[in-house]
Amino acid sequence: MSEDTALNPVELATELTIAWLSNPNTRATADEVPAFLAKMHQAVNELATSAESGETATEEATAEYTPAVSVRKSLASKDHIISMIDGKPYKTLRRHLSTHGLTPEEYRERYSLKADYPMVAPNYSEQRRAMAHKIGLGAKGRAARAGAEAAAPAPAKRAPRMSTTA
Repeated sequence: MSEDTALNPVELATELTIAWLSNPNTRATADEVPAFLAKMHQAVNELATSAESGETATEEATAEYTPAVSVRKSLASKDHIISMIDGKPYKTLRRHLSTHGLTPEEYRERYSLKADYPMVAPNYSEQRRAMAHKIGLGAKGRAARAGAEAAAPAPAKRAPRMSTTA
């Protein structure tokens, strides 16, 4: 392959097809090779035309996303939050968002949500809080505060003064 940056699409497609065929794991019949070459040529042409027209990935990133449900409907139940990506209910959205490559901040930005839009359903959050309280999480902090209050001496009360004047 030459060092020219302006490669002929036919040559590039041919080079890619040769590389594909030279892979020992490729099992191809003689009938599949021309179809693969045509596919490669089409793909190279599409890439070349999109590069020439100035299309970039940022245009795709700024695409307008249509939510599957409204904000009101997504928060209608206390048992789950409905995802605006696929319209399915989830107790917590964090794992669902990570499968789509999003952070909670990116999700909120994508669908123009407020910064306080919840990622966990209220009832599920309450269940987790109750379970943590039941097993004693955070008890060390409460015990330390209680111990500090008990160790601090309480202000002594003064006895009332009696007047000596008669």
